[in-house]
Amino acid sequence: MHQAPNLIEVDGLWKCFGGTSEQVFAPENRAKSRADIQAELGIVLALRNVSFSVRAGEIFVVMGLSGSGKSTLVRCLIRLIDSDRGRILYDGADIGSLEGGDLLQFRRENMAMVFQHYSLLPHRRVLDNVAYGLEVQGVDRDSRYDLAARAIATVGLEGWEDYYPREMSGGMQQRVGLARALAVDPQILLMDEPFSGLDPLIRREMQDELLDLQKNMRKTIVFITHDLNEALKLGDRIAIMRDGEIIQLGTPEQIVTRPAGGYVREFVRDVSRAKVIPARAIMREPRVLLREDMAPAEALRILDERGFDAAYLIGTGSLLRGLVSRTRLADWARGDRATLEGIPATRVTSIPPSAPVESIITLAARSERPVAVVDDDGRLVGEIHRLVLLAALATAPP
Repeated sequence: MHQAPNLIEVDGLWKCFGGTSEQVFAPENRAKSRADIQAELGIVLALRNVSFSVRAGEIFVVMGLSGSGKSTLVRCLIRLIDSDRGRILYDGADIGSLEGGDLLQFRRENMAMVFQHYSLLPHRRVLDNVAYGLEVQGVDRDSRYDLAARAIATVGLEGWEDYYPREMSGGMQQRVGLARALAVDPQILLMDEPFSGLDPLIRREMQDELLDLQKNMRKTIVFITHDLNEALKLGDRIAIMRDGEIIQLGTPEQIVTRPAGGYVREFVRDVSRAKVIPARAIMREPRVLLREDMAPAEALRILDERGFDAAYLIGTGSLLRGLVSRTRLADWARGDRATLEGIPATRVTSIPPSAPVESIITLAARSERPVAVVDDDGRLVGEIHRLVLLAALATAPP
C-alpha cells in the first residue's frame, strides 16, 4: 500500500521553563531525569528531544496524562511558544525561520486549532463565529458567509446559523468550533483536548462525527488527549508521552499488543485486543474466486474441485460483484453464455480492512460464509473465516 508523504516533521524538540535552558544541555545534566533537573536547577523540562512525523491525511494522536508535555508540544507546533532546540518542518519548510507577518500568514493559511473550551465569541451568531477566520483573512462578506454556511452544514448544524453560543449545548458549541476551523480549509487541524469537556455520550458522538468527516475531508489532524480509549478510537497512529518524552509511537494495534515498557503496559492492561486488531491482520486470501471473464463450465469445475456450493465473483480490477451459487452457475451455463459477465450475483455484507475484529462478530454470527474484506474502491482484498475470528478472540482479553 502506498504510504502518504510526511506533512509535519519534528526533529529533536526541547522546551524548558524557568532558569537558563542552556544548563540542561550541559554534559553533566543532559542525562538527568526530569525530576532531578527540576530539583537541582529549578528548570521544568517540558519537552525532551521529541521527534516524530505526521503523514498527510492521517489522524495523529498525542496522548498523555497531565504534565506529560502534550499541550506544550501542540503549542510549539503552531509556535504559540518557541522551542529551545529542534526543528519543525511543514511540507519541508522550517517554520522556525518565520517571523512576524510571515508566521501569521502561515498560521492563517495552513492550519486551524480546535480547543477544549470552544473559544467562541459570545456576542456573535453561529454564522459570524464560523466566518471569523475568513474575516481575519480578508475574505469578502458574501464569500465568507457562503463558505461558513457550507462548514456549518458539514458538521450538521444547518438551521442554527442565527443562534448565539449561549443558546446551544456544549456538543453543539464544539461543532461550531470545528466548523470554524474547517471553514478556512486548512491543511492541518490541531485539536487540543477538544472533546474532554463534554458529557460521555456527546463525546462519543463527536468522536464518531470526526471519523465520519475525516472519511471525506482527509485532513491532516494532530489530536491531543489524555484519554486512551479516545486515542485508540481516533488515531491512525498514537504517540504516548511521559515527562516530556515520547515513550512509544505506533498504531493502536501496536500500542495494545506490543506495549513498550511497564508504563504503557499498565495503561493498556484492560483494553480488549479485539477493539484494536484490524480485519487486515487476520484476513486470508479467498479460497475460491470466480472472474467475470470465466466460462460458466470452468467456474462449475472450480467449485466441484474445491467442494464449494458458492464463491465470490469479481469483475475488472478485482471489484467485488457478489456471491454466485452453483445453482445459478448451472442455470447460466444452460443459457449458452460464453462468460459470467452479467450473471446475477447475491449481494454480500463486507467490511473495510481497518474494521476492528470486535465489529466482525455479529456479521460472522449471521452467516456461515466467510466475511468479505473490501477496500475503499470496492476491491475484494480478503476474507475472514469463523475459525480465524475465534482464534483472534481467544487471544483478546475482555
